[in-house]
Amino acid sequence: MIVDEIKIQIKGGKGGDGHVAFSKIKNEKGPTGGDGGHGGNVYIEGISNLSALNKFRFKKEFFAGDGVDGKTKLLEGARGENLILKVPVGTVAHNLDNGRDFEIMEVGEKILLARGGKRGKGNWHFRSSTNTTPRECEEGREGQFFNFILELRMIADIGFIGLPSAGKSSLLNALTKANAKTAAYHFTTLEPNLGDYYGMILADIPGLIEGASQGKGLGIKFLRHIKRTRILIHCISAESDNLKKDYRIIKNELQEYEKAVSQKKEYIFLTKIDLIDEKEIAKKMKELKKISPNVIPVSIYDEESLGKVQKLLNRIKDKR
Repeated sequence: MIVDEIKIQIKGGKGGDGHVAFSKIKNEKGPTGGDGGHGGNVYIEGISNLSALNKFRFKKEFFAGDGVDGKTKLLEGARGENLILKVPVGTVAHNLDNGRDFEIMEVGEKILLARGGKRGKGNWHFRSSTNTTPRECEEGREGQFFNFILELRMIADIGFIGLPSAGKSSLLNALTKANAKTAAYHFTTLEPNLGDYYGMILADIPGLIEGASQGKGLGIKFLRHIKRTRILIHCISAESDNLKKDYRIIKNELQEYEKAVSQKKEYIFLTKIDLIDEKEIAKKMKELKKISPNVIPVSIYDEESLGKVQKLLNRIKDKR
């Protein structure tokens, strides 16, 4: 199971308190209280593991380390330990308290979400010609506290889209080692599946239905994963009695969700052609080419058709 949206609370560490102390050396009775350490910060950092948000399912509060209080002899307290939360590339962190959003787009990218509190000053800072033995110091300040929603918007080079049971998962398995679940019923894919095609990421987006942009079926939960794919491959089953209708259902949902998504470069695959005869394939290909010239007939059981798909993917890969 891939968790793609989670609410958490984070807090920067409290700054350490300043210290009150005086020198015990004869003729050097001045203040020697050191400063506290700054509180630790909270960061998010991008990693390639798509399931990295799963670890936030049960633990919801994440606090950085507090700064250590100052010491005598002008010794400063240690800085609080920073907290780094590992999240999948493609994660958007929504700050629910101030409305700011932060996006992780690359592996290793690190973004500050909450600052630790400032350290308190020791009594050494408060000395003056009129106050040679100050007995005052500062308390360390509290770190920032925020409520966040972490939302995964998957990043992939190519996204397979289409109605349920259009053969997307089977095709992904045939092209990569994704091992996505397949079965002869709708909604076998309940979360995106990823496959690596020679360094290019292919994503099988769960089947959409009419009304998905209003939340029907698997709804908007998976439409958002399409936003960051570069190219869409629209899979339409050769079993369909109305190819144009099937195509328009998905196209309309993409447009209703976000116009820019519906305008991404697209190829159409007529899938499961092993289930119909040659004459029917020709008829359906002619119908789909009225919609787009970029149509390929595909069967996972036909090496020749899979070879055409691989040539297309290789061309796309070479142009990256």
